[in-house]
Amino acid sequence: MSTVDIAPTVAPHPAPARPRARRGLAAFTRDTGIVLVRELRPVVHDPFSVLFGLVQPIVFLALFGPLLVGSLGGTTTGQEVLGGNVWQWFVPSILVMTTLFGTTTTGANLLVELQTGAHERMLVAPLSRASLLVGRALKEMVPIVAQSVVVVLVMLPFGFELHPAGAVVGLALLAVFGVGIGSLSYALALAVRKQDWMFWVVQQTLIFPLMILSGMLLPLETGPRWMQVASDVNPLRYVVDAERALFAGDLTASAVAWGWVAAAVTAAVGLAVGIRTMVRTTD
Repeated sequence: MSTVDIAPTVAPHPAPARPRARRGLAAFTRDTGIVLVRELRPVVHDPFSVLFGLVQPIVFLALFGPLLVGSLGGTTTGQEVLGGNVWQWFVPSILVMTTLFGTTTTGANLLVELQTGAHERMLVAPLSRASLLVGRALKEMVPIVAQSVVVVLVMLPFGFELHPAGAVVGLALLAVFGVGIGSLSYALALAVRKQDWMFWVVQQTLIFPLMILSGMLLPLETGPRWMQVASDVNPLRYVVDAERALFAGDLTASAVAWGWVAAAVTAAVGLAVGIRTMVRTTD
């Protein structure tokens, strides 16, 4: 009787799974640091971009500031609103504006990586989704902090008073707010990745109304009532008011507390929207 040899069944090897992102605060900090260092390398190799970023705030200070002094500096309303020192009121606004412009370009940098495939390579790395957002936003904050220091030093001879403790807290507040704005910019870039020109349309459409309704460039107290009402729902307005109080040395002002609330809510919403958009576009 012949026997039939039966070959043993070999189970197929499972496909390699994507490395799981590490959990916990310490792991999140490490992941964010990895992303931050990666994003900062082009800046280190091309420091001229940081110097070029100083042009805009200096232009606003040099051209818009004197107009503000001439139109409101000598009036009773101007004295009441500006507190007697136009530069103490205007310089913090310029720092917020620099942060706003810088962090809203986070998505523009992402669009370049989407075209080169660099973004997809980052997604398969064992990094948390939130660290990708926070690391990119903080990358924008590093040159912004350097630019802010230069702007403050330039304005000291013109009567601007520096309160170091308030300045440090103010920059920390801007970093939290910048994480939220940068994450929203990241989400916008992912949403319009197939029509990248839409990114600039949305960015430019939103950024200037937000600036005007925050009282950043001109005091809203002298504007129509409807603008004052609209500014009440603008989180940027509370950040601007907080920065003015902090750079004036008033760390306990109620405006500072409301500024932190606005920055924290913006960061929470931005991270939630950014992570959700990232997950939906990679599924």
